[in-house]
Amino acid sequence: MPTLYIAGDSTAAQKGGGEKPMTGWGEYLKEHFGPDIAVDNRAVNGRSTRSFLAEGRLTDIGNDFQSGDYLLIQFGHNDQKLEDPARYTDPGTEYRRNLLTFIEFARSRGGFPVLLTSVSRRRFTPGGEPDPLAVGPYPEAMRGVAAQTGTPLLDIFASSQQLYRKLGEEGSRQLFMHLPANSHPNYPQGITDDTHFCKEGAARVAQLVAEAIRQSAELAALNALLRLPGRRTADSRSNP
Repeated sequence: MPTLYIAGDSTAAQKGGGEKPMTGWGEYLKEHFGPDIAVDNRAVNGRSTRSFLAEGRLTDIGNDFQSGDYLLIQFGHNDQKLEDPARYTDPGTEYRRNLLTFIEFARSRGGFPVLLTSVSRRRFTPGGEPDPLAVGPYPEAMRGVAAQTGTPLLDIFASSQQLYRKLGEEGSRQLFMHLPANSHPNYPQGITDDTHFCKEGAARVAQLVAEAIRQSAELAALNALLRLPGRRTADSRSNP
């Protein structure tokens, strides 16, 4: 049985009880697959391509990664952090090189790398459109690496922006961590966060990922492991 690994940042990562109702989209991905594939979410809060590699997290995945496994690769939010040299990567140089490292890692082990552009922040232009630079130049850099290397690409930046456009500037708040003061014990002062998702937002983004896999001709074998649309497991329905 193949395993689908997720290498990414806090937008995908599993959240602890003290962070709830904040939720990473990786927590909901398994519900879109049948029993013939495992999902192993190795995304970690706050990581960029640089810090994920520097901390040996890709090496740790390598301890378990087998021929026929998949590696979903989604970074960019923390690669933007110019003020933090431990995480920042230039989108035209180091970011691209680091993505090549992830790709070669999977291929050298007989696996299948899949690039995912960063899920968009909730940021709108004065004209009411999702900001095309909500994650800077990193989505475009990843598209370039996908084209250069022939790696399947799931353009989650584009699909998440389409979702925000459909919901509108006000309606898209429901996907994110917007809580008033004293409404949740984990956030007594309240929170207004247009990067991290609540449960509904994480579930919607996981659905975007599954839909992108379904539409990818390059991922026909992975597509075959998806559940029929609308079918969920008992475990996924109880996902906190």
